[in-house]
Amino acid sequence: MVYALYSRKLDRLYIGQTKDLTKRLDEHQRGLSFYTRRSDDWDLIHTEDLTTRTQAMRREKELKTSRGRQFLRRIISGGC
Repeated sequence: MVYALYSRKLDRLYIGQTKDLTKRLDEHQRGLSFYTRRSDDWDLIHTEDLTTRTQAMRREKELKTSRGRQFLRRIISGGC
């Protein structure tokens, strides 16, 4: 599964992939992830359930491009 988090406080996106989204979100909220521990207001804004880890890693990489980030910013602004 690929997911995207957004922090209003930092105006930052975090994009990742995991097999267990519930566990991973808990780690983010508890400050156990290096990148997301800088803020406490991360919201889940997007998920995509993919069949294989290879597909998830490929999609994660796509979302980290400028086009992928534009897609996620449209979600944040309510345009998608």
